[in-house]
Amino acid sequence: MRVVVTGAGGILGTALAATRPREVELVALRRADLDVTDREATRAALAAIRPAWVIHAAAMTDVDGCEKEPEKALLVNGVATGHVVEAALAAGAGCLCLSTDYVFDGEARQPYDETAPTGPLSAYGRSKLAGEHEALAHVGRVLVVRTQWVFGAGGRNFVDTIAKAARERPSLKVVADQRGCPTWSRHLAAGLWELLEADLEPGIWHLSAAGEATWHDFALAIVAGLGLTTPVAPCTTAEFPRPAPRPAYGVLSKAKVAARLGRALPSWREGLAGYLSELRAAPGRGS
Repeated sequence: MRVVVTGAGGILGTALAATRPREVELVALRRADLDVTDREATRAALAAIRPAWVIHAAAMTDVDGCEKEPEKALLVNGVATGHVVEAALAAGAGCLCLSTDYVFDGEARQPYDETAPTGPLSAYGRSKLAGEHEALAHVGRVLVVRTQWVFGAGGRNFVDTIAKAARERPSLKVVADQRGCPTWSRHLAAGLWELLEADLEPGIWHLSAAGEATWHDFALAIVAGLGLTTPVAPCTTAEFPRPAPRPAYGVLSKAKVAARLGRALPSWREGLAGYLSELRAAPGRGS
């Protein structure tokens, strides 16, 4: 089975390559290989490759950067998603598009299921929701998979940031009033491969780690997992202002995917342990 991955140079693209099933021929397209904002180039590229599936992971994921450049965010995350889905279907392929919990307003107090009303607070969230609409406007094998708080090899992520800070600073202060599901990229990638094999009905699916945590909870676990004793104090979002607002609560319900596959992804703590083990095994990264 030939599968194209857009945005293959990022965290998820790296994990998809590392977890690729034996029967999959993976065609990794980085930004330099394909500009997904170019509709004709995207259509020509996928027509030439003729994959069975396209996993569309290319995105503008800098949340604060999207707030500063909302038009660019809408082009990359919204309009370009339509280009990729259109081109995939024209080439006879299915398309799996990645989305985010940031499409929600964060006012819920129980996990969001796939039918929950959306209400993004940020330009990033609005652009990703536009991408969902672009994708689902097409009839065919189109899956929108929302995930969240992804960390892993291949790009800047929260675990690496906290690890570096904990080694260099006498103490840390981390936001404790935002709650979600930290998700190791390798667990997510393995789950995505399962979704492709399961022949799911088109539509929206949630896929993230089991359990939930605040950023402060996550930071405490990272520091402890590294064997460090750096104090980590909680703070509020108001004490740590950022250009883009974040949802206070973004936990995704995985009941739908668990019912379909018979299980959900492993817990975020298991994912963190896996990534820290990976860091320790990589020369110069885990020290």
